[in-house]
Amino acid sequence: MKKIGVTAWRVLVVVLVSCVAFGLLANVGRSTQTLSKVGSQGTEVTKIQTKLQNLGIYSGKIDGVYGNATKKAVVSFQKQQGITADGIAGTQTLKALGVSGSSGGTSGIGKYSSNDIKLLATIVSAEARGEPYEGQVAVAAVILNRIEHPSFPNTLSGVVYQPGAFSCLTDGGVNAAVSDSAYKAARDAINGWDPSGGAIYYYNPAKSTNKWIFSRPIITVIGKHRFCS
Repeated sequence: MKKIGVTAWRVLVVVLVSCVAFGLLANVGRSTQTLSKVGSQGTEVTKIQTKLQNLGIYSGKIDGVYGNATKKAVVSFQKQQGITADGIAGTQTLKALGVSGSSGGTSGIGKYSSNDIKLLATIVSAEARGEPYEGQVAVAAVILNRIEHPSFPNTLSGVVYQPGAFSCLTDGGVNAAVSDSAYKAARDAINGWDPSGGAIYYYNPAKSTNKWIFSRPIITVIGKHRFCS
């Protein structure tokens, strides 16, 4: 009987430990769920804003920045759908909007999330299509350099969606499939490679119609692009 009692206690301990471990894993799973809220930036936020605008709920700028106007629109949508109206676009809200969630930034680099990398790669692919790889990295570097420059917005989405900044956003080039090399170029630029030499502008002299850009001091030329300060 004594041996049976000891065995029973051992089984009970194993069960309790398993329950605790399962609970911890469940909490970890919940903590890494995708959500967008005030302060979030990136492609997922852009999709949310676009969906809400199409529904006639959001009338602000589609800039990939989750501000108070976006939160207010999300709250309105949540009320319509019978979802807890907390202004946070969590899994349930994203599903109702038809927006697929991200991986939670696990493949991001430093302060840049996976959504940021995707956004940067999308612009690089459209703006530097057909350019040598070094030129693709240089275009990505220019975008990152602008974030740190006082004359430009201080966020990636702010720089990308600044009116008139990138022609691919208006000529449809941004809708083309993103190349694998563009993703690699985006990551290399984020990791510190800057073939542009610190440039904050670039242009193709055969295509540009902006006379002002021709006055900018040229730092280097890569492929068909001139990179300038």
